[in-house]
Amino acid sequence: MNNKNLPKGFENKVETESKFKDSKSMPTQARGTMRRGPGGPGGPGAMGAMIEKPKDLKKTISRLLEYFKKSSKLVFLLIAVVVSVTLTSLISPAIQGSSIDAIKNGQWHLLSNLLIWLLISYGVHTLFSLFQSLLSARLSQSIVRSLRYDLFKKIDNLSIAYLDTHSNGDVMSRLTNDVDNISNTVFQSLGSLISGVLTIIGTVAIMFWYCWQLTLITLLTVLLTVFVTKKMSAKMRTVYRKRSKVLGRLNGEAEEMITGYKTVVAYNKEDYIINEFSGISEELMKEGIKAEILGGSMGPIMNSISNLSFVIVAAFGGYFAYTGLITIGVISAFIIYAKQFSRPINEIATLYGSLQTAIAGAERVFELIDNPDEDNSGSLKMENIKGELSFENVDFSYVPGKQVLYDFNLKVKPGEKIALVGATGSGKTTVVNLLMRFYPIDSGKILIDGNSIYDISRDELRKKTAIVLQDTVLFSDTILNNIKYARPDASEEEVINAAKMANIHSYINKLPQKYNTVLKRAGASLSQGQRQLITIARAILANPEILILDEATSSVDTRTERKIQDAMVNLMHQRTSLIIAHRLSTIRDADKIVVMDKGRVVEIGNHDELLNKKGYYYNLYMTQFAGLET
Repeated sequence: MNNKNLPKGFENKVETESKFKDSKSMPTQARGTMRRGPGGPGGPGAMGAMIEKPKDLKKTISRLLEYFKKSSKLVFLLIAVVVSVTLTSLISPAIQGSSIDAIKNGQWHLLSNLLIWLLISYGVHTLFSLFQSLLSARLSQSIVRSLRYDLFKKIDNLSIAYLDTHSNGDVMSRLTNDVDNISNTVFQSLGSLISGVLTIIGTVAIMFWYCWQLTLITLLTVLLTVFVTKKMSAKMRTVYRKRSKVLGRLNGEAEEMITGYKTVVAYNKEDYIINEFSGISEELMKEGIKAEILGGSMGPIMNSISNLSFVIVAAFGGYFAYTGLITIGVISAFIIYAKQFSRPINEIATLYGSLQTAIAGAERVFELIDNPDEDNSGSLKMENIKGELSFENVDFSYVPGKQVLYDFNLKVKPGEKIALVGATGSGKTTVVNLLMRFYPIDSGKILIDGNSIYDISRDELRKKTAIVLQDTVLFSDTILNNIKYARPDASEEEVINAAKMANIHSYINKLPQKYNTVLKRAGASLSQGQRQLITIARAILANPEILILDEATSSVDTRTERKIQDAMVNLMHQRTSLIIAHRLSTIRDADKIVVMDKGRVVEIGNHDELLNKKGYYYNLYMTQFAGLET
């Protein structure tokens, strides 16, 4: 993958998903917020998903109109075409009625002219309807392109805190589902809304001009249509909402079974899972039958009311024609106008739900866009960093009132190897988060070579620092480009040297395409150790002055751990290094071991010194290697 084609800082955002391994240090919102996927309740995969309503309708519409202004030429052209389509649909019934009267009166010379005009009217209507579809599609895609660009640009500059406290699914849903809802609504609804309003106004005006008495009678059936539509829509929403909820449970059950299949089989729970799934499936079938029956009855009921309207118009129209109030041609036109009048009302009622959902989606998109960017203060460029680190009286809390670090102090000399150890939740990973400026500190100072990290350019700081995480991140690209991700301008020779230092060169050479082997599904075919060694090669190629190793060997076997440790020794050579590890075997050779507990430093020293103290570190060490309980 070419780094130039990806947004700046993207790797940091992807790789920092695993930062919160210390669950007690993790913000409450970041835990338990993952959703069950697109098939969940109200998700895009749910049939009859409930209508979302925006919180601030006027503000959201105002924001959307700003995007319409960017495509103002298309908007005006679309309005002109819609007006043309509406006018032809209003003129055609009048010409048809006049044609019938011409036949009745034997005006054959007039009839031929009227038929020509009727053909022209229908032809123009068809042509402009096609233009309307094309312009609607272009306008919707133009607006969505601008929206999606602004949203992706915002995601690229969001603070790590936001991404850590919102599930990936939620962010992706805004970028895909919410934006697609807006696109579909603009395409399907904008022209229909304008045409519907113009059709209603024009139709009523023409009907009153022909015969106000028959118009009032016709409007009674239209009101009946609106009333029935409203009542049935409310009932259908209730049924669809219930079906959507059951469908969400079914999808969740299926997803859990598939992702946890090995566990299901290991505990002989196949029959239990099948019975549970069958029960939910049975419930979904019953709710689906109700929804389909109710939904299927809408058409026949509307047709019955429409037919009733025809009967009423025909009956009263016949009487009015008999008395000489109107002609037979007017009755024919009235029947068409009556149907034409109710159609846009039904369409607008149908579009109401999708409009509400689209505006609610736009509100979610703007909510993300309005979030503050990641702090980019600091302009100091540090060409030659020695790597001296200093934490002075640092206090920090992810959530106000729930402090994570208390008066944290630490001095790290250039090239020194420091290990941070402690129980889960002690604040080890938090130290790294603060050093990388993923989160701002509450108080105190963090210095590099005597300069505050907030005076140093954020990009400069991260350029001089490399992180190797427990959860490896590789891309669906060649091994060469995955390693070059740290330095796109690196030569192939430099990449090979980095791979040799990472102890992965010999394995890569055994592959058919060697360094040009494409990793499918982001390296899923590789072992965890092999993926880790490639990320270490990437860090070596970056040639950072400061190195952070966050649980880099915790998920591999002992033999692989040895290979990774050897690669890490090469990586840490003459670099200031911070190592976070639960396996104490990986940090015995550290120059200094910092033992943390509940956000405080409780012990500092090398391996032998801390063992002789027989304190907190001693207990941790003996628990792992001697099997003793603390």
